[in-house]
Amino acid sequence: MGEANRRRRELQAGKLDFRIAYSTQRMIHHFGKLIIVSLGGSIICPEDIDWKYLKEFKRFVHQWLRRGKRFFIVPGGGRISRKYQEAAAKAHKITNEDKDWIGIHATRLNAHLLRTVFREFADPIVFDSRHKFRKLRYPVTIASGWRPGWSTDYVSTVLAVDFGVGEVINASVVPYVYDKNIMQHEDAKPIMDITWREYRKLVPSRWIPGAHYPIDPIAARLADREGITFIAIDGRNLKNFNNVIAEKDFHGSIIQ
Repeated sequence: MGEANRRRRELQAGKLDFRIAYSTQRMIHHFGKLIIVSLGGSIICPEDIDWKYLKEFKRFVHQWLRRGKRFFIVPGGGRISRKYQEAAAKAHKITNEDKDWIGIHATRLNAHLLRTVFREFADPIVFDSRHKFRKLRYPVTIASGWRPGWSTDYVSTVLAVDFGVGEVINASVVPYVYDKNIMQHEDAKPIMDITWREYRKLVPSRWIPGAHYPIDPIAARLADREGITFIAIDGRNLKNFNNVIAEKDFHGSIIQ
């Protein structure tokens, strides 16, 4: 656990060296008008809130709004969620449902932060429950966690199903899906193209609050059933992020 925690902190701070695990193979994917982004909470707040990233991310999204794209952005709870979960567990024995509700409220805090940053373009109402509204009214819509039992990966997948979008960009602090847990194994190898059936063999079948999965198992099961593609990238690399949406070669993993 100590080694995993060290690597997690280094990963969140951008200090974990991925050069060995990086691949030279590149991928291309095609997008429609609406882009759904599951944005890792540890990008927003690795230790402190990364306002410089938020400023650049806003500029990045705005350039695509000018080209006619629309965005559904679903932030995770990230480090904020885990800090609160860990503190609560030290003070008192808590259930997984308790941990989930802490995580949900952390995602709502991050969602309100993003809504404020994007206030010129974003719906003033955070999408915090399914069918909050059935038609998007603004160029940018920010969603958050809904209920216990899954992560915001699942929320992103449900939104893709409900709004007829075929893919989700999973922008986290990890640049690929790996054959092993990158937090625990320095020799983990990236997988560029993988089926949902193959991916689901790499992760547990149950959701555990606060656990690290590239895409949580509940979201993976739904995406597999509904034919939703996930594109996993390092969301901090906005040049690579831009290449994804521009339908150019990019570094990352495609799960379909």
